[in-house]
Amino acid sequence: MNTEPINLKKLASLLHLSISTVSKALRDSHEISADTKKRVMDLARELNYEPNPYAGSLRKFKSKTIAVIVPDIINNFFIFAIKGIQETAHARGYHVLIYITNENPEYEKDVVRHMTNGRVDGVVISLTSPIDDTEHLLALQEKGLPLVFFDRVADGFSNSSIIATNNYESAYNGTRYLIEQGCKRIAHCQVSDKISIGIDRLQGYKKALEDAGIAVRPEWILTSRKDYAHDTTLIEQTLLQKNAPDALFTSVETHALIAYDICRKHRIDMPGKLKLLSFSNMPTAHLLKPSLSTITQPAFEIGQAAVQQLILALEKPARYVPERINMDSVLVKRETTGK
Repeated sequence: MNTEPINLKKLASLLHLSISTVSKALRDSHEISADTKKRVMDLARELNYEPNPYAGSLRKFKSKTIAVIVPDIINNFFIFAIKGIQETAHARGYHVLIYITNENPEYEKDVVRHMTNGRVDGVVISLTSPIDDTEHLLALQEKGLPLVFFDRVADGFSNSSIIATNNYESAYNGTRYLIEQGCKRIAHCQVSDKISIGIDRLQGYKKALEDAGIAVRPEWILTSRKDYAHDTTLIEQTLLQKNAPDALFTSVETHALIAYDICRKHRIDMPGKLKLLSFSNMPTAHLLKPSLSTITQPAFEIGQAAVQQLILALEKPARYVPERINMDSVLVKRETTGK
């Protein structure tokens, strides 16, 4: 006998509808057609579905507190994003709880599971890498907590806003700029091959090479393990090989700083022998010797937009329409690319 519990996710799967649509239909929302409401209600009665009254009662109490979940604060991007979130939230009378997962998927899941106790009204999140599944986030939405993604995002959440940068275009333009500077052997160090930003940046890098008639070399696509010693060895071996890359394009500033150390240790002239470009919000990039060329993301503004979307979902749910907002990054040309 099948004893699988009947919940919103199960109903949505059986009806081939989104969890959000099923939830709204059960609440008799004006946004859902009469035919869809009937389908949902009929199946709910047939399967003896009973909504969780405790979860519903929690949503009636407003804590005026927002949870922010980020993978790390080593990257300056997240520091500036958190500042944008905090300033905007506090101006609207909300408190902010910050959780740092340290790139641990299990910790992220554990944190999210405790979000339904009424302590927070909604969640702003940038996903941990790698993340095997998003069941914990679906469960969060099922219990009525609004969710907004920023930077590292997930698919399949049509009722959540997404705030991101134009990662594909930025990586394409950055790679094309290196090619214009005379580079033909460009290596790319990605933060992950499993999350949205890593995938988009890699595709932009590849497309720029292809458009310039330069072959993509898989051995020059380096994937971080979030381990400093491993990443240092990986980058060092690449830069010291025979016919080594003449440019390195990194997705995070940590890898750019590793490249500085390697170049100093092995007396690799930068930018003469190696040009370096990195996604980075490092405020001291211009003070490095040579100064670091960067693709700088509007991190503060991304944080502002993320919390604005969440507060709109909390305070005016009838007017809230989930959006995907893409903000432009800026290519700042400095000495490491021959500026």
